[in-house]
Amino acid sequence: MNNRDNRDEVREFLSSRRAKVTPEQLGLPAGTNRRVTGLRRSEVATVAGVSIEYYTRMERGAISGASPQVLDSVAKALCLDDAERAHLFDLAHAASPVARPPRRRNSKTWVAHQSLQWTLDAVTAGPAFVRNGRMDLLAVNDLARAFYKDVYDMPGQPPNIARYTFLDERAKSFYPDWGLFAEVTVAILRTEAARDPHNKELHDLIGELSTRSEEFRRRWGAHNVRHHGTGSKKFRHPVVGEVTLAFEGLEMAAEPGLTVTIYAAEPGSSSEEALRLLASWAATEYGPEKLVPPGQNSRDRSGRQ
Repeated sequence: MNNRDNRDEVREFLSSRRAKVTPEQLGLPAGTNRRVTGLRRSEVATVAGVSIEYYTRMERGAISGASPQVLDSVAKALCLDDAERAHLFDLAHAASPVARPPRRRNSKTWVAHQSLQWTLDAVTAGPAFVRNGRMDLLAVNDLARAFYKDVYDMPGQPPNIARYTFLDERAKSFYPDWGLFAEVTVAILRTEAARDPHNKELHDLIGELSTRSEEFRRRWGAHNVRHHGTGSKKFRHPVVGEVTLAFEGLEMAAEPGLTVTIYAAEPGSSSEEALRLLASWAATEYGPEKLVPPGQNSRDRSGRQ
């Protein structure tokens, strides 16, 4: 992401957040004859304790050099949630002339170290996998490989959840609430784009999705971000049918930027039984020798085909 791109990101993010806040939310009089949706710039500046000239420059993209105190005040004035506040700080960091790009990994060559694969394999009751910020599946256990079977059917390396969501019609069956999954996917990519603005692989993916999917373009323009660490999801798997799974996403301390996600079913539920059936199906359909990509040993199952 170049400096021009960053300024555009800052401008569009701040203006879109300002449009979502009403004067009443901040205890300000609404008045009459308002020509803007949401807050005026002057109202944000007043609540944030900065001059209107300073906030206007910020909203035009000149965010480099803004102190953490000013960023925090603006975040409060715009009623940003935790994910949006973090996104604002990421944008400011990326705009800094001394900002160092994060250490990047090439998803086509990255391979899970042995102990990580052992850890994934130790999760036997649910899908467990490692993904990066662009939603590549980098390492999986057997259940995750079977769970995301359609993702692995798509051409390209490595398998990618975002590409599947927007470019494969089967995704609209796999995700009963496809619209929600689409929103979450875009928000994850938007968040990562601010965290790692110089990641060419990430921007290539965003460009591909923007070119090929109107649904993606529309959602990308909303500038929504979110933290996506815990919750529950419903799926309609092509082999075992509907399942409801809880999930936990764990940031990897040893591999910044990568996340381990584990899905689990409620004990005694039909979803738990469905995962058992899926494990049996995977053992029959793939067998140990087919679950392992060529050239890797039985304890080295990365997400690549």
